[in-house]
Amino acid sequence: MQYNEACGERLSRLGFGCMRQPLTADKAIDEAELQRMVDYAIAQGVNYFDTAWPYHSGLSEIAIGKALRRHPRDRWLLANKYPGHQIAASYNPAEIFEEQLKKCGVDCFDFYLLHNVYENSFGVYTDPKWGILDYFREQKRLGRIRHLGFSSHARPDTLEKFLDYAGDSMEFCQIQLNYLDWTLQDARAKYDLLTARNIPVWVMEPLRGGRLATLDESDEAGLRALRPDESTAAWSFRWLQRLPNVKMVLSGMSAMEQMVDNVATFSGGLPQSDAEASLLERIAEGLKDALPCTRCRYCCDGCPMGLDIPMLIHAYNDVRFAQSMTVSMQFDALPEDKRPSACIACGACAAVCPQNIDIPGALRELSETLARMPSWAELCRQREEAAKRSRRN
Repeated sequence: MQYNEACGERLSRLGFGCMRQPLTADKAIDEAELQRMVDYAIAQGVNYFDTAWPYHSGLSEIAIGKALRRHPRDRWLLANKYPGHQIAASYNPAEIFEEQLKKCGVDCFDFYLLHNVYENSFGVYTDPKWGILDYFREQKRLGRIRHLGFSSHARPDTLEKFLDYAGDSMEFCQIQLNYLDWTLQDARAKYDLLTARNIPVWVMEPLRGGRLATLDESDEAGLRALRPDESTAAWSFRWLQRLPNVKMVLSGMSAMEQMVDNVATFSGGLPQSDAEASLLERIAEGLKDALPCTRCRYCCDGCPMGLDIPMLIHAYNDVRFAQSMTVSMQFDALPEDKRPSACIACGACAAVCPQNIDIPGALRELSETLARMPSWAELCRQREEAAKRSRRN
């Protein structure tokens, strides 16, 4: 197993993400299979395990805690998260934290994250009324948290604003990063910002929820011609291994064969060459089916509604690839008069677009797509109801 040094710890470069645990036929967590996967991971040198309050309707923490406690405590590091990103009437970090310790069966978390600091949760995490950051700073001082960080799906400007606010309290940051989102979700800007701030990067969604594990036949044939013994998923992981500030790559493995393949990728093999990385970048461009916005912002100057059109086109490209909840979360944070539905289709933007994009048509399509997607507030409500049912049972 390959290792990195970060936060004063020796970390396996591959981490076991517990958002997508193995399931039985009736969709319950398959605890026997999970334990088998954890046993294999630890035997192969994986030492980082990541869970969170909402995963599997609150049952992920219990299941991974049981699986890990079968092994000596010095063989594994456990990460958990505070759900300040979930829309709620109030926030009580102490109540959640105490229950998380109990559910996981531990007296401290090795790593603890503020879960998804983004445009709509920024106010929650920074509101002195809730005292969230102060509470977790104190838990770290007491030794109940060893390393404090945060995860984020925010745009780069919001990420920078939170880093300015949190100061030296954040030891690491977890972002969505893969060879597609390097440009599609502006992950490169986030990576560069964190690197400039000397904050190590943890990676989530390295395979974009599994979308990058299977490509079309011609693209996969091109990859196999260069690396006949490696899976398509391994190419994504090799690409991430090229980034020196990526210290942890989390994979949400739900089957033993995924675990075996990923462990093999992070245990040996040749580094990815520049030519191979360029091939992935060309594949990414083909996956996007994107409008060719260059963010020149000519369209913004004459917009009577004051819309951030490049940002909206960026979101349009994102949801065309996959209807990601990341986009829905970000739009929940936008005022109504700055959303794509506010476009009056005057055409002033299209008239000056150097790329000849039908901007009003794209914004209309984006607005219709967002209307069909559940809002983040609705998703939070559904998850909380499911978690309450799980706790009652």
